[in-house]
Amino acid sequence: MLCSTYLTSGSDFSPPFLLFWTNPTMKMLLLLTAALSAALPASAAPPTCYSRVLALSREITASFQELQASEAADSCVGTLPRLYLDIHNYCVLAKLRDFVAYPGCDRVAEVNELKEKARSLYTILISYCRRDLVFLTDDCNALEIPISPPIEHSITES
Repeated sequence: MLCSTYLTSGSDFSPPFLLFWTNPTMKMLLLLTAALSAALPASAAPPTCYSRVLALSREITASFQELQASEAADSCVGTLPRLYLDIHNYCVLAKLRDFVAYPGCDRVAEVNELKEKARSLYTILISYCRRDLVFLTDDCNALEIPISPPIEHSITES
């Protein structure tokens, strides 16, 4: 019944969506909103505590590995505690505390920068994300030796 009212040529009643679309201001607002949403990247959502902590831990681990692999690194870099971080392991808190408190290499700028990042990660973990994170393990030995990715064998090798 309602559909036949819309389709009747002599009716003075217009459907609500036609009133919206014929209003120039509303039409411009809708087009502007569509254009802005199309221009934004798909990951425009703000980072969560988990995503921020995960990204920072990966950044710190990669920086530490680069520092150790660097030929220009100071000899004290070899004495630093290992810094493999897994934010799902409760022992990561102790690992970060130990690394930040390590007395050596204060003269190396890269080490000081790495310590500041580790301090920042520790602060985020214990303050801002304290209730948002769930630790899946408390195996401190797992943080001493990074887990290497599994080696995939091809069918021709077997």
